[in-house]
Parts: sequence; C-alpha cells; structure tokens
Amino acid sequence: MSVQAYPLHWPQGFPRCKAREYGRFKTSYDSALANVQRSLRMFAADSGKKIEHAIMSSNMNLLDKHPADPGVAVWFMWDGMQVCIPVDRYNSAAANLQAIHHIIEARRVELRHGTLSLVRATFQGFKALPAPPGSHWRDVLSLPAQHFPRVDAPMIETAFRNSAKRIHPDRGGSDEAMARLNAAREAALSEVG
Repeated sequence: MSVQAYPLHWPQGFPRCKAREYGRFKTSYDSALANVQRSLRMFAADSGKKIEHAIMSSNMNLLDKHPADPGVAVWFMWDGMQVCIPVDRYNSAAANLQAIHHIIEARRVELRHGTLSLVRATFQGFKALPAPPGSHWRDVLSLPAQHFPRVDAPMIETAFRNSAKRIHPDRGGSDEAMARLNAAREAALSEVG
C-alpha cells in the first residue's frame, strides 16, 4: 500500500481523537509546513541519517482549506525504518502540523542530549505499516504480490539471502541498503507469522 498526500492516510494502529481542542499555535498552515520541512532536514543532518520519501498526508486541498477532518500524518523513511508521526489532537490542520514540528524538534533534543540508539528506540513507537512506493517489504525483498501472492517464512529467508549477496557492504553494497533489507525481512516475518 502506498501513502498519498491527499486524502489523509492515517497509520494503522494509531487511535483517532474524538474531541479536538483549539490549537494555540500562532502559525499558518504554510508556516507550519515550512517548520516541519526544516525540522526534518535538521534532524537528518543532526543524526547523520538521510530522511527519504517524506510525505505530508492530510485532507487539505485547494478547495477546502479547513477540512472537517484536520488530522495530519507525516511519513518518512529514516535509518531503514518507516516512520509516521500522526496528529489530530487539534481542530485545525495548521495546529496539528505545528505539533508534528515540535515532536520532531523533541527528537532533535533527544539526539543532542542522548544517543542515536535512544532516538531509534523512541521512533519504534512511530513505526507504521504502509510504506511509500518501493519501500514495502515485498518490493525490497523482490517478492511482489502479483508474482508471489502467498509468501511464507522460507521464501522470505531465501529472498533475503539472495538480496544480501548483492547489497551487503562487504560485497560493494551500502550500510543503508542492508539496513533497509534487514527491516524488510523483519517486517515480512512479523506479517506472515
């Protein structure tokens, strides 16, 4: 499943707020979006790990600047991990987006005063199932649903080993590609049981 910017793509397993409160942030939607983009760039620089496939998903569009569902979810890949930060606590998309900016800034504080391992552990709570195109475990392991509708653990292990032979850092691959492959194997095994 791929994540789209519109309409809102909310991650599975994250509950939705039933009663929303007024956000007291003094920012517009465009300013909040710029804040999130800047925070993501700075977080990537601070951590030394790229942020890829960043997608801001909401119900905002050119015709509806104040959607009935103001939830916002920012999706991205970081350190081989699919991350989604969803917020719908406030009654405006601008306030929810600004809250996401503050959440990312909190991870930067953790990074400055803690370790990369601490931030990884924190992001475990933000792991999300649907990945952007090309990032789903089936794509990474080269087991697309149209060719392999049923996948079991031995198939996953075989695909993992075959891919690892090509992309392992000892064979000319990269640490980043191997981290993606390890994450895909873990996600696949947990999904198929």
